[in-house]
Amino acid sequence: MDFESQNRKGGGAVLLYDGACGLCNLVVRFLLRREPTGRLKFATLQGRFGQAALARLGLPQEDFDSVVYLPRKDGADYVIKSEGVAAVLELLPGGWPRVGRGLRLVPRAWRDYGYGVVARMRYRIFGEYKPTPLPDASWAARFID
Repeated sequence: MDFESQNRKGGGAVLLYDGACGLCNLVVRFLLRREPTGRLKFATLQGRFGQAALARLGLPQEDFDSVVYLPRKDGADYVIKSEGVAAVLELLPGGWPRVGRGLRLVPRAWRDYGYGVVARMRYRIFGEYKPTPLPDASWAARFID
């Protein structure tokens, strides 16, 4: 599904992530378990929707070192790196919004530096993602293309 046709389906938030990254896929499963309402959708940066969103936003289409959080599917605004992580944490129930707000107390340059260190090491530590069935079949509806 491309960016425009998905956008016509209505609002909601989308997290674009590196679909080949083991760490990124662990994080997505973490989020699926903790955000059961379905208001947060997921798409890979490499997929049709992700590539169309990157192009529309003027972001590099071959750089998969950052998450891109779209608070609305229309892509009217977006946040990346540590700011995207903080925004997604604020969607979760429980104490996670406090963690997201606490993260924002750290200067963004420092947060993004730490994000960059993890981004450079993630394949060495977590490897490439090997697709496996989702533990909960209902989660499939949360993925765009």
